[in-house]
Amino acid sequence: MKVVAYSIKPFEKEFLSKANQKKHDITLISNPLSAETTSYAEGKDAVVVFINDDVSAGVIEQLAALGIKYIATRSAGTDHIDREAAGSHGIKIANVPQYSPEAIAEHAVALAFALNRKLIKADEHSHHFNFTNEGLMGFNFNGKTVGLIGLGNTGLAVAAIFNGLGCKVIGYDLNFPEDNKLVEHVSLPYLYANADIISLHLPLNPGTKHIINKSTLTQMKDGVMLINTSRGALINTTDVIEALRSGKVGYLGLDVYEFEKGLFFEDHEKDEMKDQVLEELMRFGNVLITPHQAYLTREALQGIADQTIKNLDLWQQNKCVGKACVCAKNCQVPTILNHS
Repeated sequence: MKVVAYSIKPFEKEFLSKANQKKHDITLISNPLSAETTSYAEGKDAVVVFINDDVSAGVIEQLAALGIKYIATRSAGTDHIDREAAGSHGIKIANVPQYSPEAIAEHAVALAFALNRKLIKADEHSHHFNFTNEGLMGFNFNGKTVGLIGLGNTGLAVAAIFNGLGCKVIGYDLNFPEDNKLVEHVSLPYLYANADIISLHLPLNPGTKHIINKSTLTQMKDGVMLINTSRGALINTTDVIEALRSGKVGYLGLDVYEFEKGLFFEDHEKDEMKDQVLEELMRFGNVLITPHQAYLTREALQGIADQTIKNLDLWQQNKCVGKACVCAKNCQVPTILNHS
């Protein structure tokens, strides 16, 4: 199969090469997919994309005109792809439904640890030979209540870590895994009212967009810790900035950002104009932002590459990709929460 893979970072190449074993003719390019870069797909059977690529209806129409039959995304989420448009052009879509949930889980907990113990501030002070302890006080996680919204593989991996720390773990999911022994099933209002730490592990869809907003924030404990390693638009950023100002949110850890498209994964240090909302967020000393790197472990990258190549293998054999299929005919977007 002839393939062009967009938004490829240098560190991905070894993993894709190992997974592919020269089975497919894959052109790796660093350019993101957009209306201006669809020409790279000419003569190809499939395109491979990532989360911040433009896979909107207009771009899909261009790809279809070039003869593209398949779109494989190197992600679990598919909110960046217009699946209905792909379906109307007979283009099949596949994702990576699961890859090292521990990678995401460990990063979520790392954000919580770093925020609580003020590790970034402490490190900066130490580099300037300031070894005082002022302003570095944290709290014990042991005995605290952690609320998880979304209890798929990643949510459960987070639950296992917090359980090991001696936390009480409560959670909400539309499809709550009843056989688990890690999480107590509660309602969302109960979770908001009782959790000291809230971590989001959801896909982005119309039912989950801005699940964290002015209304839900007011239901939370004063000084709550909020962690998001899933999708930026799960949080209404304007509302959470107000909650940071008032002290309702005491700690905010983000690996994703509502307006990250065209920003994350690239170096914008020398840009004259910076994202003003993001600059405002980063002025808070109790906010920690990482550049959508929770997936960035060797194990996760190899898992993503392996599943992506497997999807191409199955398509080449005219077979269904199974659980990785996210074609329009299988698109059932819930109006309320579903896990990821």
